[in-house]
Amino acid sequence: MPRVSVQNLNKDFKIYERPQDRLFEIIQRKQRHQLFHVLSDISFAVPDGKSLGIIGDNGAGKSTLLKLLVGTLQPTSGEITIDGQVAALLELGAGFHPEFTGRKNIYLNAALLGVPDDNIAELEKDIIAFSELDYFIDRPVKTYSSGMYVRLAFSIATMVRPDILVIDEALSVGDMAFQKKCVQRMNEFREQQKTMVFCSHSMFHVQELCDIAIWLDKGSIREIGDSDKVVGHYEDFCNNKKTYNSIREDIPEELRAAEVAKEQDTQDCRINSMAVRSLDGTDITTIEPLSDVLLEMEVEVLVDNMEGHFGFAFMRSAEEPIASFLTTNDDEIEIGSFSKGDVFKVSLVVEKVAMRVGEFYALGGLADKSGLLWYETKFSKLLSMKPNKGVGPMIMKCMWQLDKD
Repeated sequence: MPRVSVQNLNKDFKIYERPQDRLFEIIQRKQRHQLFHVLSDISFAVPDGKSLGIIGDNGAGKSTLLKLLVGTLQPTSGEITIDGQVAALLELGAGFHPEFTGRKNIYLNAALLGVPDDNIAELEKDIIAFSELDYFIDRPVKTYSSGMYVRLAFSIATMVRPDILVIDEALSVGDMAFQKKCVQRMNEFREQQKTMVFCSHSMFHVQELCDIAIWLDKGSIREIGDSDKVVGHYEDFCNNKKTYNSIREDIPEELRAAEVAKEQDTQDCRINSMAVRSLDGTDITTIEPLSDVLLEMEVEVLVDNMEGHFGFAFMRSAEEPIASFLTTNDDEIEIGSFSKGDVFKVSLVVEKVAMRVGEFYALGGLADKSGLLWYETKFSKLLSMKPNKGVGPMIMKCMWQLDKD
């Protein structure tokens, strides 16, 4: 039986032109509102031990769906079945009493999650330690910064070990070091075969943390399936305004042109695709130590007379680079001028990849003429080194010589 099951879910909101129209509607029994369909006919199931990522543009209905799952909103129609204890991290500070101290809010939130008082006392030290709020834990949470709110809320939600963890974008508020701790905690949660529902605009985190992904578009499911596949299609959608506008037939031509103009004002070019290949052109995800690797990205120019820089990198994670390769460091590479509509490939051969063990990603990036403003980056699939003998993370090409007098 799935931990989370949703069948034919719909959610509408009533929109009133004026606040007093609500009262007139009750008294006169005459409709004075318009219905706004936020979610339409949503159906999916999350198996026990799996993680679901929810992606989509702003206003697609992602946060509303999460609120329905945890019960803070009620559906207009449809059925939601939840099997197990749920802990949620939604809006900043949701569930906190602003006048209570951080410590009192630990007890309040844990009690709302159904944790007995004796167990809360046992978890208290671990929650405070993880949140790193020792000095502020006995101060009212109304004095907390947004990052401190998230630290405390995430610590409580994950420390009580629920069966289902629901998280909405809140991690984007925390600093880099705490985000890393959160990702590690979420991976531990997955290893324990718990169920997670995660909404984020970070496609890298969705691919890393989620087995399944749902792409919401205007309140409906546009695609559901393997997270790598769905994220790839969503990224293509976002990176290709021509395709995007051809799908949205309801938008007048002048508005489509305005959207394209806005995009071109923002950046000079974009990445259409990113690939990692062997020198014979075969796509690869497993690499032999000391082998040569071809990194390649297709670039589309959005303005005339574009001059830009290009870069590749090997990344352990979104925050941890291993090595970088930039055209800003090479005077021999042509950086322009290109014309609007040009599509070309930028490739780099990395010779004798020196990593001996481990997993990493290749990253392609586009920068402006100065090399300081990076327009866009795109990750490859997860790459791994083939097992080989040796000690340490690196293996170097070398030549032995023994001279005997």
